Amino acid sequence: MNFNKNFNDIAENYLFAEVAERVAAYAKANPDKKVLKLGIGDVTLPLAPEVIKALHCAVDDMSKAETFKGYGPYEGYEFLRQSIADYYLSNGVNLQLSEIFVSDGAKSDLGNILDIFSKDNKVLVPDPVYPVYVDTNLMAGRKVAYMDATAENGFLPMPDENTDADIIYLCSPNNPTGAAYTKAQLKQWVDYANRRGAVILYDAAYECFISDDNLARSIYQVEGAKSCAIEFCSFSKTAGFTGTRCGYTVIPHGLEKDGFSANRHWFRRQATKFNGVPYIVQKGAAAVFTAQGQKEILQNIAYYKRNAKIIADCMDKLNIWYTGGTNSPYIWLKCPNGLKSWEFFDFLLNNAQVVGTPGAGFGKNGEGYFRLTAFGSEETTEQAVHRIEKLLVR
Repeated sequence: MNFNKNFNDIAENYLFAEVAERVAAYAKANPDKKVLKLGIGDVTLPLAPEVIKALHCAVDDMSKAETFKGYGPYEGYEFLRQSIADYYLSNGVNLQLSEIFVSDGAKSDLGNILDIFSKDNKVLVPDPVYPVYVDTNLMAGRKVAYMDATAENGFLPMPDENTDADIIYLCSPNNPTGAAYTKAQLKQWVDYANRRGAVILYDAAYECFISDDNLARSIYQVEGAKSCAIEFCSFSKTAGFTGTRCGYTVIPHGLEKDGFSANRHWFRRQATKFNGVPYIVQKGAAAVFTAQGQKEILQNIAYYKRNAKIIADCMDKLNIWYTGGTNSPYIWLKCPNGLKSWEFFDFLLNNAQVVGTPGAGFGKNGEGYFRLTAFGSEETTEQAVHRIEKLLVR
């Protein structure tokens, strides 16, 4: 018996596990100090009332023989896929139900989608980057190439004709930088991928934070994307499903190569390795798209946007450079006083008891940067900002 030696090529600790370990050690050594966490991108508001009502109704369904549900469709119940399709249509994108696959979250599918691709595909990811894109490919034995995302290009790298790629990861609005591609910029990526026969794995988990019409809510708002892009989305940040677990992946029928269909391959993979998302959870997810559900969800998103503005205003006051915070729940700031990412992490933790995420954990171009999240409570956000201002204003 041999283990998968490709695991030797990934970091010993997942970034957020490392953050959690350091925070736990500090809290144990300093039990009298209250630590404020603006690090991990977990939500704090409860599920919307309309979602809770749907969950309760679904539980009742499971208590009666005539409405009980056992194994569900591998691709998700039609009622939820229809709700998702209607949501896309409201943004000008027409999808067939058979192009929508319900999952237990975007993170899972972003890793699992690699099952349908050959190991010898060339992978291109931005740097800094959400660690899952890199680690899942390294686990599978693929080599990963990086495109530089820097302050000079607004942390939005564009296609390079001198770079060859088969699988391209894009995330917009971006985690961790908060930067978002315009539709015109995405058009360049779509054209690049179509010319080269590449596929774009497009992470749209934060699309609900976009308020600028020039930015894309979906890559399928760009002409030509249905022949080269797979889109991943999640109810985690949209509707607070981080603990409930539900997302969806869109694979257009037009995404084919050499007679092979990405859509059919993914259905076959899911039928083999996945038994679907629970009926109860899917009923709750469908409630997100009702008129009342949307009203309540938008109120929650507005709450997190106010938190983002509180943090952004603090950075402006301290004259600290940052991106994000407008069409994104993340603020990506340049560490003050020339500190490195983990140095600033320790500095904030030890002197202000505030936790963020070191940019270096997202790649070499993240060194010297730091991510703060707007997903905390308003009280925690305001207290953290007050502590940061008190620490940095000298």
